[in-house]
Amino acid sequence: MVEIYAVEPGSLAELAGLRPGDFLISINGHEIADVLDYRFYLAESKVTLKIHRGPELFDVTIKKGEYEDIGLEFQSYLMDEMRRCRNKCIFCFIDQLPPGMRESLYFKDDDARMSFLLGNYITLTNLTEKDVERIILMRTSPLNISVHTTNPELRVKMLQNKRAGNVLALMRRFAKANIKMNCQIVLCKGVNDEEELDRTMADLASLWPAVQSVSVVPAGLTKYREGLFPLEPYSPEECARIIGQVSAFAERCMKKHKSRIFFCADELYVKAGLPIPPAEDYEGYPQLENGVGMLRLMQDEFDAALRGLDGKRLVLPRDVSIATGEAAYGFICGLVDALRARFPGLICKVYKIKNDFFGENITVAGLITGIDLYRQLCGKHLGDALFLPKTMLRSDGDMFLDSMTHEELSKLLGVKIEFVDIDGYEFAYKILGEL
Repeated sequence: MVEIYAVEPGSLAELAGLRPGDFLISINGHEIADVLDYRFYLAESKVTLKIHRGPELFDVTIKKGEYEDIGLEFQSYLMDEMRRCRNKCIFCFIDQLPPGMRESLYFKDDDARMSFLLGNYITLTNLTEKDVERIILMRTSPLNISVHTTNPELRVKMLQNKRAGNVLALMRRFAKANIKMNCQIVLCKGVNDEEELDRTMADLASLWPAVQSVSVVPAGLTKYREGLFPLEPYSPEECARIIGQVSAFAERCMKKHKSRIFFCADELYVKAGLPIPPAEDYEGYPQLENGVGMLRLMQDEFDAALRGLDGKRLVLPRDVSIATGEAAYGFICGLVDALRARFPGLICKVYKIKNDFFGENITVAGLITGIDLYRQLCGKHLGDALFLPKTMLRSDGDMFLDSMTHEELSKLLGVKIEFVDIDGYEFAYKILGEL
């Protein structure tokens, strides 16, 4: 049973007499507990809603188009509380946060509904048998699963959860039910790499085509690891070996399945000093949100944008600056060099920001804080505008991880701040002032 928070004016629900404050109990006899129940059972062309209003209990029947919405709104997106993670992974980034940050940053979610609705990755450790059966019944596909290893004993150790060892059995059930899965393997040095990585890749490849893609990413290690499982970052040489190992296995998959299935994160290529693979190797970028192929896609978009700017020129000199993380610094410099060669009137300084807040092992732009930007850019020539990757802001787009807002940073630095998506077209046009 869930409370109706609002009813859209003029909607089918309003015409049927539903009001804010009513409680929805069931649709066509099926109990409604959350958004998945609601969306699944609302898909029929004729729905009967059982409603509780004060002392009254009554039915409302609505005829509508298949999949048509009826105009009900609920207090939260999920219609109930998000499910907390029950694991204590040895590489968990949230456990490596310093004290004193926003409370919301310390929340660990592991909710299968968020996997289907928003693409979040889950471990499957908090699924009940009822949850598994509902996923199969509702075809909530694809699921995004944090696997890390298929060795049961090792996965229990890595996730520190006695229920973690049954991941492969659950995935086989989903595969049998034609539930598509995207997976990730977070590599921890000396733990789930080398022979264990081979075992995991072989097990996951055996579930193709249900397992559509797998990303291989290195664990992110901050400086706040006191009392946690001892982990070390990978060296450039070790990153190169991981790429070789995954690429060799992916090539065998390509010969057998016509898909590589396994893809290394851009971070491994950058740290190893190896070139990013061509676009065709990423097979449509199924793991883009995991940092796999972002640099290749952005480069190709940027090159296309430059071709589209043939014959155009800057009417006036343009003086701007860019700040980014250590990992992307060389890549961004290459893009800016191409822009300056094509448009001599462009003045654009690129600044590499060291992550003092989380520690030197964190090099991605998305984890740079406002205080690091201020301390390292204060007094520098920033031109008429400072461009920052939009990934530096939290999902609401209003502040950095340390709760500094971009308006506060702009005032402190005395410069206009603009944000750019990870998009080659947008990057080129915004840096050039969109000509």
